[in-house]
Amino acid sequence: MPHSSAVIPCLRYADPKAAIRFLTEAFGFVEKLVIPSPDGGVIHAELTYGAGETRGMVMVGGAERKFFDMHLPAEVRGVTDCLYVVVADTDAHCAKARAAGAEILEGPLDREYGSREYVARDPGGYLWDFGTYDPWKG
Repeated sequence: MPHSSAVIPCLRYADPKAAIRFLTEAFGFVEKLVIPSPDGGVIHAELTYGAGETRGMVMVGGAERKFFDMHLPAEVRGVTDCLYVVVADTDAHCAKARAAGAEILEGPLDREYGSREYVARDPGGYLWDFGTYDPWKG
């Protein structure tokens, strides 16, 4: 039976429509739900990745919500965390992301714990780590 996670990252972007386009084209996410705003923007979106037991989700929204203090660029906020996504073929995934304009910061490379990974930065400044290590297994 597929599991789901009680923890779902919610990412805020200055341009959520562009972020959704990037995440689907570069990283292979799939739109599950997109709620448009009256002005043609995006109020809320849910993007899924993977299938079955390795399916995950991120939620995407706009950066205009005051309590997120998102008017500052990510570099100023000091992004030090990343989102990890399990992929079957790191090299192919990285090549697709690079072709779609992702900034590849590291890899693909083999980690000492047996994962093949690469790290990319998206246009909102978020760091993404894609790899073959699956923490749900074993």
